[in-house]
Amino acid sequence: MPHPSDHDRRPPLLSRRGFLRWGVAGVAAGAGSSREEASRRPTVPPFELDEVTVAELQQGMKSGRFTSRSVTEKYLERIEQLDRRGPSLNAVIELNPEALAIAGELDRERRAGRLRGPLHGIPVLLKDNLGTHDRMMTTAGSLALKGSIPPRDSFVARRLRAAGAVMVGKTNLSEWANFRSHHSTSGWSGRGGLTCNPYALDRNPCGSSSGSAVAVAANLSTLAVGTETDGSIVCPSSANGIVGIKPTVGLISRAGIIPIAHSQDTAGPMARTVADAALLLGALTGADRDDPATAGSGGKALRDYSPFLDPAGLRGARIGVARRFFGISEAVDRLMDEALEVMKDQGAELIDPAEVEWHEQFGLAEELVLLYEFKADLNKYLAELGSRGPVRSLKEVIQFNERHRRQEMPYFGQDILIEAEAKGPLTSPEYLGALAKSKRWAAQDGIDAVMDKFRLDALVAPTGGPAWVTDLVDGDHDVGGSSSPAAVAGYPNITVPAGFTFGLPVGLSFFGRAYSEPKLIKLAYAFEQATRHRRPPRFLPTAELKV
Repeated sequence: MPHPSDHDRRPPLLSRRGFLRWGVAGVAAGAGSSREEASRRPTVPPFELDEVTVAELQQGMKSGRFTSRSVTEKYLERIEQLDRRGPSLNAVIELNPEALAIAGELDRERRAGRLRGPLHGIPVLLKDNLGTHDRMMTTAGSLALKGSIPPRDSFVARRLRAAGAVMVGKTNLSEWANFRSHHSTSGWSGRGGLTCNPYALDRNPCGSSSGSAVAVAANLSTLAVGTETDGSIVCPSSANGIVGIKPTVGLISRAGIIPIAHSQDTAGPMARTVADAALLLGALTGADRDDPATAGSGGKALRDYSPFLDPAGLRGARIGVARRFFGISEAVDRLMDEALEVMKDQGAELIDPAEVEWHEQFGLAEELVLLYEFKADLNKYLAELGSRGPVRSLKEVIQFNERHRRQEMPYFGQDILIEAEAKGPLTSPEYLGALAKSKRWAAQDGIDAVMDKFRLDALVAPTGGPAWVTDLVDGDHDVGGSSSPAAVAGYPNITVPAGFTFGLPVGLSFFGRAYSEPKLIKLAYAFEQATRHRRPPRFLPTAELKV
C-alpha cells in the first residue's frame, strides 16, 4: 500500500525531502548497532518444513512421510520457538486449541480415500478480523472485542473447512485494520502487541495484515489469509518477501469479516510462492447471498487457478510501466529496472511509461468514502453479534478505548474512529459524491483508460519501499507505494518478491482490470520463475548496512 496503513492520506509519490528524512533516520538507527549487537541475533534452529510448498506437503502425506497432524505439530512447535521465544516475532495472536484434532480427522479421511482437494490437511493461519465460530476469538486486535466469538463462521472460514485446511490460529494485525489513527504504528494492536519484521527485527512488518505476512515469511505456516482495503495485503507481503494476492472486490465474500469499507474490502491469500497463493485463492472464491458484491463474480470466479501457472506467461504480454509510482529510492528503482529487463528478456512488450491518471482530490475522496462506510459497516457487524458482542457500536468502541487508555492508547489515539463517528448515513450527498468520483478516477478514468489506450494486459509498479524502522513515538514512516488505484477501483493486485536492498525485501506489483486474476497470476508466476528472488529471513537485529 502507499502508506503503511490500510488508509492512504498521502500523494502518490513520496517527496525527496520526506524520503531523505526517513532514510537518514533509518541509517542512523542501523549504523548505531555494533558487531556485538549483530552477534546477539537469536539462534533459530533448523526447521524441517522450511520453505516447503503445498505440493511438497501433499506428496509427503501421500507417501506417508508426513501426516496432517505431524505437520501441524511441527508448525505449532515453530510458532512456540519463534513467536513466543527466540526472536519473539509476535505474529500469532491466538492458537486454535482444536487444530490437532482437526488435523487427525483429516488424516482419517485421507486413509479412507476421501480427499477434499489440494488443501486437504494443510495448515493455514487467519488474520484476526476473519470470523470463526469455534474456540477462537475474532477481535481485529482490539480489547473492546476480547472474548467475542461470532455466531457463525465467515465465508472464508467455511471455505477453508470445506477444502480440508487446518486453521491453526489467528494472526496479529494493525488494530482495526489500521483504521484508528493518523499516527498509528503498523503491526501493533492493543490485544496482540507489536509484530516484528523477521528480516530485521527493528523494522516494521507493514500493515494491516502484518501477522499473516510475518507468519508465512518466517515459516510459521504454509499459508495465511489477510485482508485489504488499500494496501494491507500487498504492503506486508512486499515488506516480508512473500506473494500476496488482493483479489477483485466480490471474488471472495466478505461475510463475517470485521469491516472497514464494503466498496474496497476483500480477503486474499498470502504465501511464499505464486503457485501456493493461487491454490488458496481457488479455495476461497464463490458467490454468497450474504455478500451482494459476489453476484458479479458469476462465471468469473474459478475454483482452480493452477492452469495459469505458465513459466512462459510473459511471452507476448503487453505490460504498462506505471512510472508515477517509481522514485521511492535509487535502490528500489534499480530493482525495478532489473525486473523490467527480466520481463523483456522473457518476451514481454513494455509500454514505458503508461501512466495511471491521478486526480489531486483522489486521496480525499477515498478518505471520505472509508470514513462513512466504516461507521455504517462496523455498526452493522457489531449489531449482528447481538448479545455476544462486548460493544454494540462504533460509539461504544470509542468509549471503551477512553476507559482503557493505558492498554489501548499508549502510543497513538483514535482520531480516525472519532472522525468516522461524526459522519452521517450512506445517503449523504458528500458520501455519494466522493464514492462516484473515487470509483471513476480509479477505474474508468484510471486503470481502464490507460489499459484501453495502450491495449495492455497489466500494469506494473513497485509495491512499496523496504521496511522502515518501527517508531512507536511518531508512528509509521512513508515509503511510497502503488496500491491505491487497484484498491479504490476494486481491481486485483498481485505482489511478487523483486529483490533486496540492505537485506530487506521489495515487491513488484502486477495489477489490472476487474477479474483479471488469471492473467495476473500467469504474469506473476512467469516473473517469479525467471527470478527466484524469494529467500527466507535471517532474523537480524537490524538491516544489513554494507558500505
